[in-house]
Amino acid sequence: MTFDPEGPGAIGADGSLAMKFWWWSPEPSSALEIEGRRLDASAPPLRASVGDHYDGLAFLESALTFPTQGCWEVTGRVGDSTLRFVTLVVVLP
Repeated sequence: MTFDPEGPGAIGADGSLAMKFWWWSPEPSSALEIEGRRLDASAPPLRASVGDHYDGLAFLESALTFPTQGCWEVTGRVGDSTLRFVTLVVVLP
């Protein structure tokens, strides 16, 4: 995932990197929990904000804030279902 001045996402005053992510939930009435950790160096954990379901649909909007650039593992959980992905977070000049 890349952050550049002309692209999606936002770079915070503290250098954190935020971007919206959409999730599909197999259980639309259950809460989505998101956590993340940097794999290639020490860093504070990922911050996540999850919105409400849209009119009972299975799609959810979230805002993920990565405190630093680097290699991140992100895990989303709804009930017994888990999705885990790894992404490289990079700021372009």
